[in-house]
Amino acid sequence: MKDTPLSNCERDFLLKAIEEKKRLDGRQTYDYRKIKISFGTDYGCCFVDLGQTRVMAQVSCELVAPKENRPNEGIMFFNIELSPMASPGFEQGRQSELSVKLNRQLERCLRNSKCIDTESLCVVSGEKVWQIRVDVHTLNNDGNLMDAASIAAITALCHFRRPDVSTQGQEVTVYSPEERDPIPLSIYHMPISVSFAFFQQGTYLLVDPCEREERVMDGLLVIAMNKHREICSIQSSGGIMLLKEQVMRCSKIAGVKVSEITELISEALLNDRKARKAGGKCGFAESMPQDRITALKKDETPVEMTDVTETANGIIQKGEAAPQTVPSPVVPVPGVGQVGQGLQNSWGLEEDDEDDYEEEKNDNSGDEQVEEVTKMDVGEGDVVEISDSEEEDVVILNPEVPEKPKTTGSKSHQKGAAASKKRQKK
Repeated sequence: MKDTPLSNCERDFLLKAIEEKKRLDGRQTYDYRKIKISFGTDYGCCFVDLGQTRVMAQVSCELVAPKENRPNEGIMFFNIELSPMASPGFEQGRQSELSVKLNRQLERCLRNSKCIDTESLCVVSGEKVWQIRVDVHTLNNDGNLMDAASIAAITALCHFRRPDVSTQGQEVTVYSPEERDPIPLSIYHMPISVSFAFFQQGTYLLVDPCEREERVMDGLLVIAMNKHREICSIQSSGGIMLLKEQVMRCSKIAGVKVSEITELISEALLNDRKARKAGGKCGFAESMPQDRITALKKDETPVEMTDVTETANGIIQKGEAAPQTVPSPVVPVPGVGQVGQGLQNSWGLEEDDEDDYEEEKNDNSGDEQVEEVTKMDVGEGDVVEISDSEEEDVVILNPEVPEKPKTTGSKSHQKGAAASKKRQKK
């Protein structure tokens, strides 16, 4: 997977800002990003944060046979791994051009500068020597991986302790840290690389370029130097022509930056040594509460908390008082009822409901009259059937002897039939 290329607008914006001596993160032309150095639980494990760029270096050792042409010297091996976790442009299990370039620069900076006494790594001449392996892992890439890798590698080498050994004839005994204290490496000086980015064919110069600035730069100059102002290695890439004055100017700037970084490394090593000697938390246990394990962490923002109570009370006093609760108004709408203190306790009825209510009253009065008539007219031997259903009330009279119909009875029957029809309609 390749990185998303910069658009023309982004490229023009970056170049225009560099011409005006401005940078995206607010730094000046010769400013480094914030450097933070921390150590792991074991000796030889170092984390370096250069802004958002995060690198881890781990040093290990083993006894191997020496090289034939140098039987009395130990072996130094460097490896840089570009993980896809650091950037989507890095592929796992495949060495890219960038990884090969970084490996060669790191070897020139540390191995060819003779910063470590390799003869002290010899155990038995021609048979057993120590091989020191430095593995650098990129955890996040935000530009200038070379500087971060060189700082992490030399700091891890200074922090590393190899086991103590003893020889009796051809027999070599390696002691554990519990039996004998480990021995630090013999380091003569600390070479540190400083990167310079050139723009507009060498017209503009920046120190410690970030990832976006690296995309638009025309050339890169890497100078490895120690605090004694001794140049250990120098490499130019990009195909630009630099003048002698430009190279001398960069070397002077590199001397100042290297001395500052060397003091920072010495202070970090001293603090770790004191913490381990005092038995306090160090390494992984000390980094957990400070959130230094994550690659993309954010610094805490200071908040002033002294006059919070006074400010809150002032806001409350200036604020408006809450409005008093007012009872809801009576809504004189038919079909709406309200129950409560100070409100109407009645239910409105529509006109149609009132008419139905009057009709029901009239029907009930007619039923009472029919019952009275049936009680009075029915004699002995009459068969009376009264239905108990709620839907309709039907009264059937079957007299044996026909009699003359009475006017009152016919009227009552008519009223009863009318009442039953109305109930059926309902």
